[in-house]
Amino acid sequence: MELMTSEQMRNVDRRAIEDMGIPGLDLMENAGNSVADFIDNLLVDYENPSISVICGKGNNGGDGFVAARHLSDMGYAVQCFLLSKPEALKGDAAVNYNRAIANGILVKVIESPDELMLPPNTDLIVDSIFGTGFKGQIKGLAADIIKKINDLLIPVVSVDCPSGVDASTGEVSTPCVIADYTITFGRPKLGLYFPPGRDYAGVVHTVDIGIPDEAVEAEKINLFLTTPEYLHFNLPKRPSNGYKGTFGYLYVLAGSVGLTGSASLTSESALRTGCGMVRLGCPSSLNDIFEVKLTEVMTSPLPEVRKKRCLALRGLGEIRKDIRDWADAVALGPGLGTHFETKELIRRLVPSLKLPTVIDADAINNLAGADEVFQQIDFPCVLTPHPGELSRLMGKPIDELTKDRFTTLREATKRFGVVIVFKGSPMLIGEPSGRIYVSPVGNSGMGTAGAGDVLTGIIGSLLAQGMDAFPAAICGTYILGAAGDFALTMYGNRGLIAGDIKESIPDVLMDFE
Repeated sequence: MELMTSEQMRNVDRRAIEDMGIPGLDLMENAGNSVADFIDNLLVDYENPSISVICGKGNNGGDGFVAARHLSDMGYAVQCFLLSKPEALKGDAAVNYNRAIANGILVKVIESPDELMLPPNTDLIVDSIFGTGFKGQIKGLAADIIKKINDLLIPVVSVDCPSGVDASTGEVSTPCVIADYTITFGRPKLGLYFPPGRDYAGVVHTVDIGIPDEAVEAEKINLFLTTPEYLHFNLPKRPSNGYKGTFGYLYVLAGSVGLTGSASLTSESALRTGCGMVRLGCPSSLNDIFEVKLTEVMTSPLPEVRKKRCLALRGLGEIRKDIRDWADAVALGPGLGTHFETKELIRRLVPSLKLPTVIDADAINNLAGADEVFQQIDFPCVLTPHPGELSRLMGKPIDELTKDRFTTLREATKRFGVVIVFKGSPMLIGEPSGRIYVSPVGNSGMGTAGAGDVLTGIIGSLLAQGMDAFPAAICGTYILGAAGDFALTMYGNRGLIAGDIKESIPDVLMDFE
């Protein structure tokens, strides 16, 4: 689904109204009705709920008046509070103010914070003050009202965007409405998914209000939000007569002394994501450790650097043969280390792979300064760097790379010619044509050692099951975040570890199935 700035959404609205003849009043009616329907479902178990709608003077306030009218028709006790004089309302907002009055809804004009006197039994507040057009800092009456809303500790539904969030950037005013839910219209807005704005938006629901797809397509958006529907339609099918060969073989090259956990997490995560078989190529002296740790994973002990217990260059021929004769896809990097022999091994191995491959961690570090290797890649390939790894790969400071993550990602995908998952919050997935997907799931509890190794296993598994690189990266990143969110409900933010994410993969996959 296209992910838009407020300016892009305004262009789409204008195109729908002016070029396609859809009345703005109809769009406002659909928007407010959608909010009312959501609230009706939200409060289905409440007995005689009372709702207070707080409206600004713009079109966002107009949406609030429509929602209030429909909620009243549904039998709810509804009252509106208007933060301006009625004569200041214009256009469609003025029309819907008058319709609300004609419908018998009480609209109280607020000129000071003390006049915001909600009924004592108020169950829900609807924030319809500013919407997606807001930028800057809120001052005066509106600021005082927002502070009061936040202090009341009553659940809040924001209309289109929490008042005080910049829908294009995620920047927030002080103060800013802290919403429990945000109902946004037409397409999701960028600022609802980037910090700090996403921390104020609560659970975001995007609703269709009748904007034609043609109006959106004309905007030529190249930024998208990953949705569960994307996974539902793109994850590989599981035929009833399938067997382990049907679901792909993944060859994992990972591990060195002190870093056996990385290789284990990657290998087991691949199996948890549905791969038919995983073989782990590892330093020979660590093989016995992996034989104990990994019951369901095959291991291949490989030549190692004496006393360093990391992969040696002389194992290159054996690795190439194993991959050529056995694998459907390859995962490189977790816990490999950066010994100069291991580095040379990776630099010689990668151009010869010829199979779908995910490259992570020390495999990325070992390719830093070796752009010529990427020029030889002629197979589906996904890189999964965190900012430090991407900094080393691109030869640029982290601060420069994270200042504008979209520009950085587009530059990196074009330079290296591969799909890249740029780890961070949120995670971004880009490909050389310039398209970027934003993963809306995940939490700060996933900031724990090994979470990236789980991602490598997930993406490698999807590649082995036959997915193309870009969809595999998009789906894999979403699965990781969703599994992290599931694990969060059991272990909390502080106690979450990578193994919990790995074990939660089947739960989220069952939802998508």
